[in-house]
Amino acid sequence: MNSKRLLTKEGYEQLNKQLVDLKNKQDHLITQIEEVAQPDESGEDGLVTQLKEELELTNNKIDEIQDGLDLSEIISDKVSRDSIQIGSRVKIKVSSSTKEFHIVSQLESDPSSSKISDQSPLGKALIGKKINDEIEVDAPVGKIIYKIISIK
Repeated sequence: MNSKRLLTKEGYEQLNKQLVDLKNKQDHLITQIEEVAQPDESGEDGLVTQLKEELELTNNKIDEIQDGLDLSEIISDKVSRDSIQIGSRVKIKVSSSTKEFHIVSQLESDPSSSKISDQSPLGKALIGKKINDEIEVDAPVGKIIYKIISIK
């Protein structure tokens, strides 16, 4: 499967910054391990073990982000306002309140910032829909009906 994942320009830039930060952290951890490790000792001390575990987690995160970026394509800043797609900012009505979401790829999702993945249940239901469409989403509390108010 060689399909590209779509990323917003903002998401691509954030992931690149995160990658640079992680590579700097990786360099710092390697330096710390070299400084703390004593070649004459037969056993590793706890600090070295902890630093190596942190380095392994950092390396895994670097690989994950790099793979994600390698398989990604930046979507155009000119998102269609006719139907919802990755990059769309959507205002929806649920019960008596309105909420706004930015539809992004899984790599960029951050529900606390109202950035929802196109692969989430709500994201999947919204993709391809138009203004005034109603969608029904299964949630832990039962079915929730959303009405699309605007697409930016």
